[in-house]
Amino acid sequence: QMQLVESGGELVQAGGSLRLSCAASGRTFSSYAMGWFRQAPGKEREFVAAISGLGRRTDYADSVKGRFTISRDNAKNTVYLQMNTLKPEDTAVYYCAADQLLDVVRRGGDDIDYWGKGTLVTVSE
Repeated sequence: QMQLVESGGELVQAGGSLRLSCAASGRTFSSYAMGWFRQAPGKEREFVAAISGLGRRTDYADSVKGRFTISRDNAKNTVYLQMNTLKPEDTAVYYCAADQLLDVVRRGGDDIDYWGKGTLVTVSE
């Protein structure tokens, strides 16, 4: 089992920045691709960003390209999501996910091995 705990979500004004963290435990962290997803009220969960186990490959949703950056520190078993130039439409619960296959993370399906419980990001006008 792998446990994922997100943190860093809070209320921020539009144009501001936040950094989310996801701390992992229980498995060999570097063996897992990691991803961030979000779910806004009344909407389906959507893919935000993914990173390979050693951090060499990243992928982003078009809606966040150029504003968000995913990174990881395998020594700290933590993945980050740096979010800049936040918009009200970025308001959502943000979830961390882990799977041994990057393509599985990118697809964002229910076959992803592990999910965190989420952290709420609210962007005000």
